[in-house]
Amino acid sequence: MNFHWLKQYMPRSLYGRAALIMVLPVVAVQLVVSVVFIQRHLEDVTTQMSLTVVREMIMIGNQTVLTPDRDAVLQQIAPFLQTLQMEARFVEPGAVPDADRLRWYDFSGQIVIETFRAEIPQTLAGVFPDNRRVLFYFESPLGPVEVSFDRRRVTAAAPHQLIVTMVFFGMLMTVIAFLYMRNQLRPITRLARAAQAFGRGHNLAYYPSGATEVRVAGSAFLDMRARIERHIEQRTMMLSGVSHDLRTPLTRLRLGLAMMDDEEVGPLLGDVDEMERMLDAFLEFSRDASEGEAEPVDPMALIRRIVEDANRAGRSVELGEISGAGTVMLRPTAIRRAVENLLGNAFRYGRRAEVSVVLTDKSLRIRVEDDGPGIPADQRTESVKPFSRLDPARNQNAGGGVGLGLAIVADIARAHGGALRLGDSEKLGGLQADIIVGR
Repeated sequence: MNFHWLKQYMPRSLYGRAALIMVLPVVAVQLVVSVVFIQRHLEDVTTQMSLTVVREMIMIGNQTVLTPDRDAVLQQIAPFLQTLQMEARFVEPGAVPDADRLRWYDFSGQIVIETFRAEIPQTLAGVFPDNRRVLFYFESPLGPVEVSFDRRRVTAAAPHQLIVTMVFFGMLMTVIAFLYMRNQLRPITRLARAAQAFGRGHNLAYYPSGATEVRVAGSAFLDMRARIERHIEQRTMMLSGVSHDLRTPLTRLRLGLAMMDDEEVGPLLGDVDEMERMLDAFLEFSRDASEGEAEPVDPMALIRRIVEDANRAGRSVELGEISGAGTVMLRPTAIRRAVENLLGNAFRYGRRAEVSVVLTDKSLRIRVEDDGPGIPADQRTESVKPFSRLDPARNQNAGGGVGLGLAIVADIARAHGGALRLGDSEKLGGLQADIIVGR
């Protein structure tokens, strides 16, 4: 059988699913026991007790000598009524209820009335005014008769006692189990919180605790985090060292070429400039993702400053939609460089750009749009890879790029636990780049 439709109704959190695993069997057992108790035990006991009272009433009726005098009949049955702890009296037809009267949840009372009607056809109505007395009305040759007796003679004194006790202890044990489960799940929650924070570029203090399996997973996470941090540090140090070591011979080469008068020196100086730009791009790529510490940042204020700086530099940048309010844990220097890289690409291949910010309870979206040629949908995945150059959609010779601009932006977005998404701009017709960061 296919039960995939149940997934939409299942809790998503570990607490919710664990609670469901504990509560569902308890509720199921209580329902089964309640149904069995009501149908098998309570119903049978109530029927047997009702039949006993019915036989007593039939016996009283058989001892009665029919006379036209109601008082004489009552005197004849008075000894029997006293012995059986019953009361009887004749009433007027208008005093007889039109229908049975009992509470809607009075299951045992319904069984009593059904038993009386089945055994005594003259039964007119049954009334259960409270939990102490029962009134039955019967048809007789002298008119309607009202018979009352103690309810405990036909129903159990506390039929709900077992159910109430079972529900109470079921809830008590569920609460105890939930408290124990909460202590067991807390280490898993702490591990998930630390892993999520690390995925967004933050380092939370974490130490393994809890069950053995959770401790093993926590230790593995700490080892993994340490290896990743070492890898990032080694990459940064390596590229920084290479960049630093190459700058000295490149400087000497530039000086040597500058002192030469040969006409072929011009192209060689251009090659040296391109090599220096490549080194700067490599160094930028190595440090951007982990540059600075995350701190609460107002993204709207940050984007406004970036747009103002770009306009002062003579670039046509418009400030688009600004929605939301609050702060987000960001590395402001890295986010600024990511947005500036997107703006640099926009003006390398176009003339206009627009920046917008949308902040919600769950995410931050920074969007940069341009009026350039854009990137075809089948090349967008390749475009965010390091050293990727796309021709002829975005001419690599337009600005001497080395294919690291979008890669740097994607790396910064991933370091914040987010992603870079590329699309087509509906407003300007060029590329639409979205930096999505979770809160």
